[in-house]
This record gives sequence, C-alpha cells and structure tokens, in this order.
Amino acid sequence: MALRLPRPHRFDVFVAVGGLLGGLLLTGIGSTTRPASDPVTLFDGPWPILLPLTVTAACELLRRTAPRTALLTGTAAVCADVVTQGSLATVLMFTDLVYAAVLYGSPASARRIPWITGLLTVAGSLVPLAVWRVPQALLIGVVTGIVAFAPAATGWIVRNHRDAAEAAGLRAEQTALLAEMDRAQAVAAERARMARELHDLVANHLSAIAIHSTAALSIDEPGTSEEALSVIRENSVAGLSEMRRLIGILRDGDGEPSAVPSLDGLAALVDTARANGLDVALEAGHGQVPTPVELAAYRIVQESLTNALKHACPGRVTVTLTRRDGHLDIRVTSPYGERGGPRAPGSGAGLTGMRERAALLGGTFEAGPDGGLWAVHAALPLAEGAVE
Repeated sequence: MALRLPRPHRFDVFVAVGGLLGGLLLTGIGSTTRPASDPVTLFDGPWPILLPLTVTAACELLRRTAPRTALLTGTAAVCADVVTQGSLATVLMFTDLVYAAVLYGSPASARRIPWITGLLTVAGSLVPLAVWRVPQALLIGVVTGIVAFAPAATGWIVRNHRDAAEAAGLRAEQTALLAEMDRAQAVAAERARMARELHDLVANHLSAIAIHSTAALSIDEPGTSEEALSVIRENSVAGLSEMRRLIGILRDGDGEPSAVPSLDGLAALVDTARANGLDVALEAGHGQVPTPVELAAYRIVQESLTNALKHACPGRVTVTLTRRDGHLDIRVTSPYGERGGPRAPGSGAGLTGMRERAALLGGTFEAGPDGGLWAVHAALPLAEGAVE
C-alpha cells in the first residue's frame, strides 16, 4: 500500500519557493553569512550552501501538515549550514519552522519547544563565556535566542490567542444553542398553555351544544326542543365570546386573559352546569388563595363538570374545595357506571390539561373510579403569602 504524503498548504508552497529562490539569489551574488576563512567553515564555495538550503525549503512544505518532522529535518539542515559559508535564507526558513512547530504542532510539542530553545539560549550564552572568558562569546547565545527561542515564544503567544479565540467561539455557540433551547421550551410551554386555555374555555360550551342538539333531534316534543335550542343558543353565544377573547389575547400578545377566572365564579359555573342538565352540589370552604392557584382550581372544576356532562350517569355531581395542610384540596365526584357511550365526543385532552395545571404548581392530580363514583382529586400547594 503506497504511503500518501499530505498535500501542502498553498501558503506553505509560496514560502518554500520564495525561500529557495531568495537563497539562490543570495548565493549567486556571493552574499554569505561567513567568509571562507572562518574557522568553522569546512566547505567553502557556493555549492555546499545549496544542500542545506534545498532541504530547509523542502521542510517548509511540511510546516503545517507535519511540523515536528519539518523541524527535526530543518534542525539537521541548519546544523549542516553552519559548516558552510552559510545562507541567510536557510536561517530565516529555520526560524519559520520553529514558529510553525509551536503553532501547528501537538500541545505537547508546543509546550516543550519554547523550554528547549530557552535552555539552549541560556547554554549558548554561559558555556562559551565560561570557556573563552571574553564578552564576545555571549553573541552565540544572542544568535541562538534570535534564531530559536524568539520564534518559539512568538508561536506560543499566537497559539494561546488562537486557542482562546476558539474557546470563546465555542462558548458563544454553546450559549446560542442554550438560548435556542430555552426559546423552544418557552414556545412549547406557551403553546401548551394556550391549548389548555382554548380547551377549557370552549369545551364546556361545545359539549353542552352537542348534548342538547342531540336531544332536540331525538325527542319529538316542541317544549323539549325549544328548551334545548335555548340552551344551545346560550352556549353558542358564550363560546363565541370566549373565542373572541382568546383570539384578542393572541393578537395583543398578553400573557394572561384580561379577566382571569377566580373561585368567586364557581357559583356561576355551577349554575351553568345545572342549566345544561347536571345535578351539581357545591361545597366551598377555601378562603382567599393566590391567583395562579385560583385559575388552576377554577379550570380543574370547569373541566370536571364538562366531563361529567359528557360521561356521567344520572345522579348528583359533588364539587368540594377545602384548605388542608397548606394545600387547596379539590374533589369532584360524579356517578359512574355502564353507559351506552358518551353524550358528546371527547379526546382525553381534558385530563391531560388538568394534570399539567396541577404539575405546574407542584401539586398532585388523580382521576379514576372510586366505588360507584368517578372521582377527580387535586391538591394544589398554596404560596407563602396566601391569606389563611
């Protein structure tokens, strides 16, 4: 299986070609870093300079895709350049390899290279000074610092800024994602609230209309039909009024209806249920309770009476509200038994809405058969500021 080398970045190709051409130009005009008479120059003339120059230029092609390999190979090339008359282009390209190794290399390499080049700079200053004991020996350390430590430190600074910018961008994306999730949850909660309001406001009237229209169609008695049509008209007008109010709320963007139902309206609610044909008894000893609890309790009683109108057997429906142990206790019972079917169709959304209302206030909700009765029981906690 053939080994495919990574394709070099376009900028790296420009750097390699520019460095090679610049080095060839300097060599052609005889510009070198050391004279042929320098003691460290083992190979004089222009040709020995070209080998380190070409190898370093080739390493520039790998500065981004394989920075560690490029630095190791470039270090060998710059060491070979020392024993020739030297090329400034080779040295400059080596400094870029050090910089790229810190910037694009692994985190471990990015931490180690500045330390290694720093130690080499210190050693390059102290060891020659200790051996030769002349101030000029410090120039070796200065050159080492310029060629190795300075680009490594620059790469470390640039990398830190880049990592910080990436982390800030990631945090911004996470914040935007959380904000979008919060917005979606708020929209879902608002849709659920409006669905509960729509169901509770209209279902009672539509159920009464369905039941009395069935009676008007099935019973051939003028008096009964007239009474049923009267109830149908009253519920139609009331339902239409509630729908208009709800549509106004949606258009205006208000969070709550302008007139929030309260427990003071339970008597009128029970009277409406009686007019629709239910035998209802109300026992209320709740006192004053917080507004959210009032709204939830009113809607639970309203939906329970609607369900009793649709599903209950003939008999008395009892609504009881009491305060007990810091809770508002709501209990609605209706006769339960075998029937031919509901007097009006239902979707089951009413029980779901009552359960959601209780859960939003941290309360409990239960509904089901209890002996010969169908019992709805909710316990809603009262706020600390509630009046006892």
